[in-house]
Amino acid sequence: MLTRLKERRKNLGNPLEHIAIIMDGNGRWARERGWVRAEGHRQGAKTVRKIVEESVRIGLKQLTLYCFSHENWKRPQDELQALMLLLENFMHSERPRMIQENIRLKVIGRREGIPESALREMEESIRQTANNSGLTLCLAINYGGRQEIVDATKQIAQKMVTGEYSPDAVDETLISQHLYTADCPDPDLLIRTAGEMRLSNFLLWQLSYAELWVTEKYWPDFEIEDFHAAMEDFRHRERRYGAVTT
Repeated sequence: MLTRLKERRKNLGNPLEHIAIIMDGNGRWARERGWVRAEGHRQGAKTVRKIVEESVRIGLKQLTLYCFSHENWKRPQDELQALMLLLENFMHSERPRMIQENIRLKVIGRREGIPESALREMEESIRQTANNSGLTLCLAINYGGRQEIVDATKQIAQKMVTGEYSPDAVDETLISQHLYTADCPDPDLLIRTAGEMRLSNFLLWQLSYAELWVTEKYWPDFEIEDFHAAMEDFRHRERRYGAVTT
C-alpha cells in the first residue's frame, strides 16, 4: 500500500518534497469554545502529531512547521509559559516516536529566551535523531525571517573582515549557505490555516517561489483530508518560475 502511495505521488504533476505550514488559529479555536488559549495550543499539538505521521506515511522529505515566532514573545506571560511547557513536553514525549519512525529533527530560530529545560530536551532530540534518514521535521521556534537574514548577513560580514570573502563573492548561493536552512531545500508548498493571507515573517527568503494554499479552518481542526487536498491542488499548479510556458 505504501509503495503504491509513493508511486502515485511521483506520477502526479509537480514533484512535492518539502511542505511548510503556518499553524494559525489555535487561540481563536479555544476562545470560540470558551476555553483558555493554552488549550488551543494543546489541541494544535495533537494535529501536529497527525500531520507528521501522515508525512512519514506518504514519504515526504521535509515538513517545516511555524511553531513560535520571534514576535510571539509579546503574548501574555501565562500563554508563553504554557507554550514553553508544551514545547518541553513535546520534545520529551515525541522523541521515541521520532527515533522509531526514522525522523530527523531540525530546529531553526534563535535560542535566546527559550527556557533551559526546554532547550535541553530540544537539543537531546536533535542529537538522538541526527543520523535518521527519513522525514526531516523542521520546527521554527523563536523564528523570524527578517532576523534570519540579519543573522546570515552578520556571519558573511564577519568573514569579509577576516578576508575569507570579498564583496564580489556575495550572491544568492552564498546567502542561502548562511541561513538557518542551509542544508534544506526550499519549500514547494506553503499551507496556512485560519484564513490569513500573509507570510507573518516566515521563511521570507525560502518561500520566493513556493505555491500557497490557505484554508479557513483553524489549526486544531485541520485534518489529514485537508493536507491531501492542499497537495492535490499543488500537483495541478503550473510552476513557471518567471518563465513562459510554450
